[in-house]
Amino acid sequence: AAAAALGLLPLGKTQSPESLLDIAARKVAEKWPFQRVEERFERIPEPVQRRIVYWSFPRSEREICMYSSFNTGAEDPAAGPGGAAT
Repeated sequence: AAAAALGLLPLGKTQSPESLLDIAARKVAEKWPFQRVEERFERIPEPVQRRIVYWSFPRSEREICMYSSFNTGAEDPAAGPGGAAT
């Protein structure tokens, strides 16, 4: 109520702190690919795996577009069939 009174939160809205599981899973996902986590640790509880996978995916529309249109540069649009320039 005090935060809402100070204008920090919209009236009628409260924030709950992020869970320790989500904080830890987000930090792991930021640093290591999930495959490396699976290889490194023998047993990872299912809820922990799910949260790491959740945080491994991009959050913003810009990042999603960037990853979905990933181009390796291997193909040159000016090149003809077989990679030879025409």
